[in-house]
Amino acid sequence: MKHFSLLAFVFAGVLLSACGAKETVPAPAAEPAAKSVVYFTEDISPEGLVKIYDKISENVTGKVAIKVHTGEPHGPNIIPRDMVKALQQHIPNSNLVETNTLYEGGRHTTELHRQTIKTNGWDFCEVDIMDADGAVMLPIKGGKHFKEMSVGKNLLNYDSMVVLTHFKGHTMGGFGGSLKNIAIGCADAKVGKAMQHGSQGSDLWRANKELFMENMVEGGKAVTDHFGKNIVYINVLRNMSVDCDCAGTSAAEPKTRNVGILASTDILAVDQASVDMVYALPDEESHDLKERIESRKGLHQLTYMKEMGMGNNEYELIQLD
Repeated sequence: MKHFSLLAFVFAGVLLSACGAKETVPAPAAEPAAKSVVYFTEDISPEGLVKIYDKISENVTGKVAIKVHTGEPHGPNIIPRDMVKALQQHIPNSNLVETNTLYEGGRHTTELHRQTIKTNGWDFCEVDIMDADGAVMLPIKGGKHFKEMSVGKNLLNYDSMVVLTHFKGHTMGGFGGSLKNIAIGCADAKVGKAMQHGSQGSDLWRANKELFMENMVEGGKAVTDHFGKNIVYINVLRNMSVDCDCAGTSAAEPKTRNVGILASTDILAVDQASVDMVYALPDEESHDLKERIESRKGLHQLTYMKEMGMGNNEYELIQLD
C-alpha cells in the first residue's frame, strides 16, 4: 500500500522562516498530532467497495443498518445498484435503511417511498424505512442548538451502521457527504428534518445557511453518539453533480471526473478528504461544485464537526490500489 498525506507540501515553505542570521539551539520537537486514517481506492466497482469496507469493518457487529440515499425515481447519479448489492450481501445480518422526506416528492410518504425503492432497484433486500411507524428522540452530547434529535424509531433496532454515501453537491448543504447522510437521512420526516431545517413548508429552502449547517451537524452527532465505535463511513466520489440525488432526473450534469471511494471510521476525516479531493481537481472540473459548496457555506459543516468533537480534520490517506 502507498501512504499519502493530502496537501502535505502546501506549507513546506513556512519552514524556511526559521532560518536566521544567528545560530540558535533548536527547541525540542513537538509530538506530531495524531491523524485519522482514510482509505482510498480509484476502483469504483463492487469489488473496490467491498475491499475498502473490509479495511474499516472491525467494529461492525450484530444487526447492521446500511444507510443509503435511495434518491428520487430514476435518478441518474445514485450509487450503482450492483455495488450496493455486493456490499449488503458481504455484510452478515444487514439491510438498507432510509427515512421519508419532508419535502413532497417520490419519498414523501412510506407508500410512495416503497414505489421509488422498487423503481430504483433497491428491493434486492429489505429496506427499512425507519420512520414508517414513528420516531424517537436521541440525546446530543454538548449540543448548542439541540439537546436531542428526532430520528426514525427503527434506528434503535440496529447494533451498527455503515454509512454508504454518494458524495455530491446539495441545494442547501453545499455538499452532501457522510454527515448529511446520517443527519437529514436518519431524522424522521415530520419532526427531525424540520428541526434541522429550522423551518417548514414554503420556508424549507430559506433556512439560515450557517445555522442549517450547525443544526445538521448536531443532528448527525445524535447518530454518532448513539452508535459510538460501531459506525463507519464510505463516500463514493462518482457522478458528482452540484445537485443532490433528491433532485432526481432534474439534477445538473456532473462536470467532475469520477475520483474513487474513500472510507474511514472518522466522519470528519472522510468528509474533509472528500472535499479536499474535489478542490484538488482542475478548475474547469471543480468550479461549479466549489461554487455550490461555498455559496451555501458548506465548509461550515467541517468546522462545526471539529468544534463538536466529532472527528479529526487531519488525516493520513492510504491508497489501496
